[in-house]
Amino acid sequence: MPSSKFFMFFLVLYLVSFVIGLSSAADPTYLYHECTNTTTFSGNSTYQSNLNFLLSSLVSNATRSNGFSNGFYNTTAGQDPNKVYALFLCRGDDTPTACRDCVNFSTSDILRRCPTQKEAIIWYDPCLLRYSDANIFSTMATNPSIILYNTNNITQTGFTQLVGTTMKETENQAADSPKKYSTRTANFTSFQTLYCLVQCTPDLSNLDCSSCLEQSFANLRTSQAGSRVLFPSCNSRFELYPFYNENVTAAPPTTPVLPSQPPAPGGKGGISSSIIIAIVAPIVVAAVLFIAGYWLLIRRARKKKTPLLEDIVENDDISTMEFDLATIEAATNKFSTENKLGEGGFGEVYKGILSNRQAIAVKRLSRGSVQGAEEFKNEVVLVAKLQHRNLVRLLGFCLEGEEKLLIYEFVTNKSLDCFLYDPERQAELDWSRRYKIIGGIARGMLYLHEDSRLRIIHRDLKASNILLDGDLNPKISDFGMARIVGVDQTQANTNRIVGTYGYMSPEYAMHGQFSVKSDVYSFGVLVLEIITGKRNNNFYQTDGAEDLVSYVWKHWVDGTPLQLLDSTLTDSYSRNEVIRCIHMGLLCVQEDPAARPTMATMVLMLNSYSVTLPAPERPAFFFGSRREATTATKELNFDQSKSNSVPWSVDDASITEVYPR
Repeated sequence: MPSSKFFMFFLVLYLVSFVIGLSSAADPTYLYHECTNTTTFSGNSTYQSNLNFLLSSLVSNATRSNGFSNGFYNTTAGQDPNKVYALFLCRGDDTPTACRDCVNFSTSDILRRCPTQKEAIIWYDPCLLRYSDANIFSTMATNPSIILYNTNNITQTGFTQLVGTTMKETENQAADSPKKYSTRTANFTSFQTLYCLVQCTPDLSNLDCSSCLEQSFANLRTSQAGSRVLFPSCNSRFELYPFYNENVTAAPPTTPVLPSQPPAPGGKGGISSSIIIAIVAPIVVAAVLFIAGYWLLIRRARKKKTPLLEDIVENDDISTMEFDLATIEAATNKFSTENKLGEGGFGEVYKGILSNRQAIAVKRLSRGSVQGAEEFKNEVVLVAKLQHRNLVRLLGFCLEGEEKLLIYEFVTNKSLDCFLYDPERQAELDWSRRYKIIGGIARGMLYLHEDSRLRIIHRDLKASNILLDGDLNPKISDFGMARIVGVDQTQANTNRIVGTYGYMSPEYAMHGQFSVKSDVYSFGVLVLEIITGKRNNNFYQTDGAEDLVSYVWKHWVDGTPLQLLDSTLTDSYSRNEVIRCIHMGLLCVQEDPAARPTMATMVLMLNSYSVTLPAPERPAFFFGSRREATTATKELNFDQSKSNSVPWSVDDASITEVYPR
């Protein structure tokens, strides 16, 4: 009897642990996906049937031992023109169960993300899945690509060289192995170890695998504490922590041993193998170096001839957006003065009419422009992938000779600053339109920060970069300074401060630290400009304040926020909305980034009066009057026709001598 109870106890324990294991199984970590929109299929088509059959085939082969032999499987379904090619690749250290679960999840997830595209790829941490209507087997592909990196900088010297050396050793080992997978470690400091991993699809040749990995190494961020590059045919990654199963690695390739030479007739030995190696090795090395040097010279000459065009087309598949210079010159009447819309720090903007009568705006970068080749490429790559009603739409680009042109949709009413600071046009922006513009900008920024495929930080949000269409709807433009960060990344650093002073947050202007909260700060300044009709950078000392933010803060603590309102608005405004917008603007320009609201919160505040706003803290860069003063609590009643919110108030505060820092 005791043994029976003992057995039952362990049986129950086993069943409980089994159920817990099932419930704790998590979906694989999603990294990135790409759907090619050039070719699509319709519902219930032959292609869709072939695709569904093929994806189920991948799942069944991921569960079979022979399908998992290298964590890789490729197959086809159907006949041309509806033939489908597909493959999956699991990370080399995956268990069969992890591989099966990842492939099983990806086959449904990719159809959810790419429901009608004939060509798609999706990456997870444990695996990738790829299919196409063209043959993708045994062919090296480096596009599309994604670069991920750790936000922590590495300042110690020698780290980049260590990463390069270790990655090269790992590459050699992977290219020669049947699994095309390898890991390697190296000592960075006495307390830190460098962990490296590379992998190719096993259907690649050794040469193609090496070439693919070399291209991925060129994109690794070796100034960071970790980075990874994902290509369709290979991937590489390094970290300062173990991110793979160290017990599952590819066996190092065996070194071939040359057989010893038989003794020569007459009893004298022939030429030894060591002598042969000593003679042949330098010749081989010299030949390899010569070929590599020649290849680099050809590549450099090609890049000088067509700067960055090759990079843009190869990495981002936007060659269909390329315009030739003759077309743009014809559209703009050779960039005539009559067609000139304006001029900025990066060059001039012209209106053009294409042969199909479509109106366009052409941004022509000046040869001495601050926005160089990198910013130009950044703007093309970035804006081409963005689709939102409050973002300006990029139609194409032109790189020909020394001309760098960006072709945008034509937006009728130019930019917000043309209305806001023009005494003759200010009155066209009544309060309802200004409130609508604030809401539109907020929604556009929310899309960049959270709703687009990548998290994007604009870094140069200001009135001149907000375009207005025929209905005065705002469209955010000028992404030359924008940065893409990981979807789980909160901040990044840079040694190159770009943007417009007065709109920059203090942590960015002084320390190069930018985040989504840097954009929130710029949005706050812009909101205050829209309300007051005053330009922050050209603000003249008024009431003891030396800039717009200080001027607004002074009226806020004095209990006179409505005195800030643009005089052209007269009585056509809601007191509730104005005070609430001033309140939100001050929340955005607080010195502590953590205290600033997110753009999601800002959109919620603009759309719902039931959301209670916290009291704002003193803004960054606040220039107070050089005297001591005490402000008592003051209250103003809201416009009750709009809301029953709690009356506006300011807590008691003491203001002493304050200096900029």
